[in-house]
Amino acid sequence: MKERYPTKKIFVGDVAVGGDAPISVQSMTFSNTSDVKATVEQINRLHFAGADMVRVAVPNMQSAYALKEIKKQISLPLIADIHFHYKLALESAKWVDCIRFNPGNIGEKSRIKEIVKACKERNLPIRIGVNSGSLEKEFDRKYGATAKGMVASAEYNIKYLEDLDFTDIKISLKASDVDRTVEAYRTLRPKNNYPFHLGVTEAGTIFHATVKSAIGLGTLLLDGIGDTMRVSITGELEEEIKVAKAILKDSGRVKEGLNIISCPTCGRIEADLVSAVAEVERRTAHIKTPLDVSVMGCVVNAIGEAKHADVAIAYGKGSGLIMVKGEVIAKLPESELVDRFVAEVEAFADKQG
Repeated sequence: MKERYPTKKIFVGDVAVGGDAPISVQSMTFSNTSDVKATVEQINRLHFAGADMVRVAVPNMQSAYALKEIKKQISLPLIADIHFHYKLALESAKWVDCIRFNPGNIGEKSRIKEIVKACKERNLPIRIGVNSGSLEKEFDRKYGATAKGMVASAEYNIKYLEDLDFTDIKISLKASDVDRTVEAYRTLRPKNNYPFHLGVTEAGTIFHATVKSAIGLGTLLLDGIGDTMRVSITGELEEEIKVAKAILKDSGRVKEGLNIISCPTCGRIEADLVSAVAEVERRTAHIKTPLDVSVMGCVVNAIGEAKHADVAIAYGKGSGLIMVKGEVIAKLPESELVDRFVAEVEAFADKQG
């Protein structure tokens, strides 16, 4: 895994993005933003799921006006998502912590100038959100909906903001497929030091979105690219946060919680491994200490994997072993293994501080 690319640190509300800040996770509500109650309810769901910030659509002035009341009722930093109508950004900037605009549909550059002025007045960062499906006409004509076109659009708009003496910028380069997304981020990354927001747009339902995001975002994270991220899933709020945090953890960018090693189901298993792993996940979800734990179901792999885990169950027929750092500390009936295992994991985590 490569070292994380050094980027400028900016702040979205009180959340640092870039520099030495942790990679943050965000999501987006799907309520009508003008419905304050429904939007606040969804934002609070995201807060309790572990989101670091939240974005809301601002498709009309009623939604922009609603941001004042929404902001009063939430604790997460709030990002306004602006398309087409720049005056929505000007109203939103009075209440939110960041403005995201799509340069492909805002129109005349004088409108972006007005957005920059409003953000300067309130010390708000701007996300330049480039989407392959809505590039400016000049870049679409020259490059088509390609990674080159996305990068050209981003570079042009970065330069425009810099010429206006505005550098509190983060950048996203999203396509609906992994290949273009990864190529665009990789191409632009060496050309500036602004923080990058990662995402594969329009990724689909939970299955497809999880696979696309794991490949695309995971690849970029392993390359050292990325400062904040969203996993886009159709209609799933908490799952977006859950999947994003799993990608961060399994890519090695976040060292937190248990890495549960369990064998695939096969004919050699002599225990109810599926139920055991599910119970272990549920009963250890509160543990934040990074540990490797193993729940293995047969003698072929169990002892070998268990030797390398901090705490392990090695199932046999009707009974099994509990091991800590490769040493057997107990042989118990199958019905007692999970209880003892969880106790040992909690004790091990406590010792680690």
